[in-house]
Amino acid sequence: MNLPADLKYTRDHEWVRVDGNIATVGITDYAQQQLGDIVFIEIETIDEVLQQGEVFGTIEAVKTVSDMFMPVSGGIREVNEELQNSPDLVNGDPYGGGWMIKIEMTNADGDLDGLLDVGTYEELLSQPD
Repeated sequence: MNLPADLKYTRDHEWVRVDGNIATVGITDYAQQQLGDIVFIEIETIDEVLQQGEVFGTIEAVKTVSDMFMPVSGGIREVNEELQNSPDLVNGDPYGGGWMIKIEMTNADGDLDGLLDVGTYEELLSQPD
């Protein structure tokens, strides 16, 4: 399983890449494997300001539909338009072409402190359900 060391992770299996005050967000390799073939992604929260933990969209796979949660508070400034026609990018490239949203963070220091580093996320994955 691919887990880049330069990212932050959530207990809900989202990843966060920080560049200044912008956070790029997607779901982890683990999450896409658990979901299976992703067939549809719905994100209608562009330009909305949401708090950490709020739902920003849904992801539909052959097996299930799951909510996606804000890993940090802020305004959603960009949605990956490529996912409209090719939601399977998330399965093939979850940390690259399969990113979901870009957030302009409003509480970067506080919110980022609560996210997991790669080692802590690996420990979470190794725990029995």
